[in-house]
Amino acid sequence: MTTALKAVSTAGAMALMLTTAASAVTLQLHNGGDPRTLDPHKASGNWEDRPISDYIEGLMTLDPAGEPVLGQAASYEVSDDGLVYTFTLRDDAMWSDGTPVTAGDFVLGMQRLQDPATASDYAYLMYFVKNAEGINSGEITDFDELGVKALDDKTVEITLNAATPYLLAALTHYTAYPVPAHVVEEHGEDWSQIGNVVANGPYVPVEWVPGSFVRSEKNEHYYDAANVAIDEVVYHITEDDNAALNRYRAGEFDILSSFPADQYQLLQDQYPGEAHVAPFLGVYYYVMNQEREELQDVNVRKALSIAINREVIGPDVLGTGELPAYGWVPPGTANYEGEQYMPDWASEDYGARVEEARGLMEEAGYSADNPLNLQLRYNTNENHRRIAVAIASMWEPIHVKVELFNAEVGPHYDALQAGDFQIGRAGWLMDYNDASNMLDLLKSGTQQASGTVAWGNNYGRYSNAEYDDLLAQAATELDLVERAGLMHRAEAIAMDEFGVLPIYYYVSKWVVSPKISGFEDNAVDRHLTRYLSKAE
Repeated sequence: MTTALKAVSTAGAMALMLTTAASAVTLQLHNGGDPRTLDPHKASGNWEDRPISDYIEGLMTLDPAGEPVLGQAASYEVSDDGLVYTFTLRDDAMWSDGTPVTAGDFVLGMQRLQDPATASDYAYLMYFVKNAEGINSGEITDFDELGVKALDDKTVEITLNAATPYLLAALTHYTAYPVPAHVVEEHGEDWSQIGNVVANGPYVPVEWVPGSFVRSEKNEHYYDAANVAIDEVVYHITEDDNAALNRYRAGEFDILSSFPADQYQLLQDQYPGEAHVAPFLGVYYYVMNQEREELQDVNVRKALSIAINREVIGPDVLGTGELPAYGWVPPGTANYEGEQYMPDWASEDYGARVEEARGLMEEAGYSADNPLNLQLRYNTNENHRRIAVAIASMWEPIHVKVELFNAEVGPHYDALQAGDFQIGRAGWLMDYNDASNMLDLLKSGTQQASGTVAWGNNYGRYSNAEYDDLLAQAATELDLVERAGLMHRAEAIAMDEFGVLPIYYYVSKWVVSPKISGFEDNAVDRHLTRYLSKAE
């Protein structure tokens, strides 16, 4: 099988991908957005994670049920105080070019993640590692002070700031992945480009036609290659869910990563059992840019929030039963004992809420003759459009005039990170099952050595010193009940100040052909191709 297509049009390449040699078992996967990168330390979404987590594996990986299991590590030990984890790598851990995976590859990966020059949006996910935050902020310039060491070629030692109950789950995230030191040494920042990249996971990326597809082939050097049934994966790029569904119905796609909500009944009627709608840990939300003067007034933010009728979005606007979100941390999140956040206004009559919201807007100086003009940005997707249209209509009675603006997923999130928006659609799928993974999103920006402030994924620039202090206390609290109490208090502060606007808790929307076996719904909604098989 060739590993590159040359002098071929995108249309021709697509046709070839759909008529792969009969000897290969090919998975045709609808990936959604176009990856901006295959570099795990520069990725920022599940549309990038799908190909990345098929080609790189961390110390820990996921089983089909989404639970952490040993990956490149054969075993690990934990110190009595829970601060030091020592991982021993598999003897047969190998990069796809035949080079052994070493502890140094993991050290380089973590150092590179925290290197300010990498500018990783998700570096903060590993701040529980000793000195990680100091290095990322530029306060510590000696990378050898990072709490990740190679004791020898096969032994990785990770030292933490405090006992971290979710560490093993966090190590399944792409931010914790190694990089091939020998390839980085040769190619520098181009190490993850097609033709240079090597893999320690079950697949190797061999081709990428931007806007069309990424293609990966089975890595015969993977330690579990004998049990990998799919020979080739084509990650098809299209953000048009209706077009993707049509191609699924035509037999061109084996799996859809999403589908138009208004087609759910059709799928149930014509393709029973193929639509997978299941709850998982994630929140669909809007961010309000608090650097914009018109959104700095907490009462304006409150009016925008309470005027949204969340109860109708799941059953009526989408039709797939999403649960309304009034708080930030999804129900069922681990290490978060206690009552779920629920504001008093959530139980009020919706009509009364609209009246209150209108009054708040009028107090702020807005009226039918002088409405608040807002641009609502969302990434191109039919479901996002439907929700935006519905919410715009809910805001109209409270003197808000909405302009809808959509863009492809990459430019959309670039705009959010740059602060180039008023209201923006976002979603967060939890990287590991712990409340800190949600709450850390709303921490204040970090002052950099350059003098700039890095906001990371806190797109709305919400900032509250008491909130930050409570999370800092929680990060070092060993008693899980006390820790949960601190985090509950922090969540209440951010929600009472309308620091962000949660709309609903996610349900997955996959469609899986009966030809595919091994697909399991799970709480983190991550599905590695290595566990799938396909009946031809």
